[in-house]
Amino acid sequence: MKVIVLGSGIIGTASAWFLNKAGHDVTVIERQPGAAQETSFANGGQISVSHAEPWSNPAAPMKILKWLGQEDAPLLFRLRPEWLQWKWGMSFLRECTPARTAYNIRQIVAISEYSRQTLQAVRAETAIDYDYLTQGILHFYTDQKDFEESLPAAKLMRELGCPRDSIGADEVVKIEPALASIRDKIVGGDYTATDESGDVYKFTTGLAGKAREAGVDFQFNTTVTRLLTTGTGAAAKITGVEIITPDGRHQVLRADAFVLAMGSFSEQLAKPLGINLMIYPGKGYSATYAVTDPDAAPSVSLTDDGYKLVVSRLGDRLRVAGTCELNGYTRELNTTRCEAITRRTRELFPNACDYDNPVYWTGLRPLTPSNVPYIGKTKFSNLFLNTGHGTLGWTMGCGSGRAIADIVSGRQPEVDFAFTGMPQRKAGQLITTHPVRA
Repeated sequence: MKVIVLGSGIIGTASAWFLNKAGHDVTVIERQPGAAQETSFANGGQISVSHAEPWSNPAAPMKILKWLGQEDAPLLFRLRPEWLQWKWGMSFLRECTPARTAYNIRQIVAISEYSRQTLQAVRAETAIDYDYLTQGILHFYTDQKDFEESLPAAKLMRELGCPRDSIGADEVVKIEPALASIRDKIVGGDYTATDESGDVYKFTTGLAGKAREAGVDFQFNTTVTRLLTTGTGAAAKITGVEIITPDGRHQVLRADAFVLAMGSFSEQLAKPLGINLMIYPGKGYSATYAVTDPDAAPSVSLTDDGYKLVVSRLGDRLRVAGTCELNGYTRELNTTRCEAITRRTRELFPNACDYDNPVYWTGLRPLTPSNVPYIGKTKFSNLFLNTGHGTLGWTMGCGSGRAIADIVSGRQPEVDFAFTGMPQRKAGQLITTHPVRA
């Protein structure tokens, strides 16, 4: 089949790679001048199956209330006169029950573990260099209550096959000696030895290059304006995608199938079709520092729970990313939030990096209220979704691409996940879950 993929972040590029391997003729449409130029450009670098607990959990509502009005809060919710933001917020609160949190963790762990295994296979096949490390992810806590609240989630993940081991403060520092300077503040942690880290931009651009060599047509500097449809009910389908070419001309591209992988902008493209995706942009920040003392910088990827920051060593760079600002589609850098990242990183590793010349960046994470992405079918027979991966696009990227290639090809993916618009295999039964609401 002729398949058009809309978007070339890690999700869209992985989709194109696996669709091509499945024998399809693939074209990728991207408004930027290259792959991975937006949300996949400078994220935290973690492939973190262990970080599967969604933002929407029983402790979240009280934390959000506590953070209201704090400009440097880990989660900053700026109320706007937008129906989508309010509707998203109400759905977020509904996902904060213990039962919903446990269900969502199961979904996230399933697709994340599948994706990590898929990434490892792609890495072995392609030999892409992306500064990856396989030294696990260490999650540390400086608040006793937060640590105690983490124990049930860690236990559930172990039951689901993710070896997230809860450990004491001394073991935290033993695993990552660079944390010795704050040993007196650490109350505990958890460590997942099977997790990884690496530069998502290097991987995605490398994979796009391999895909191009294999015959995938990447059309950059090309803007998607709308999807064209025909038919109603079961006969409804997409007939083409309207684009603006690099030289400013309007054009319609035809294909047999279409994959929507445009991150936070997927909602805007789907809404005129009567597909209401519950995706809202969460502005995440990162800072990249040159490492000046390799022995003082961490080599194990870290999650600082109290500040909601992740830290990854990428060769001779240290990437620190996190926080979330719900404030529409603006990418403007907030100086207060940028400075808070550098202040905290300097506290943790005072002599490790050049903190006078940070490179700050911000990107829009496509957040669903549950943190569970939309992967699967829509009411249009030839339109497929691969979007809404939130903070875990890098973690879920390769597995999501492999799964959507199976679905487009008419196959049931191997992983037991609640695919959108598809029956889920569970205990020998077919159960339809995670629908797209029209």
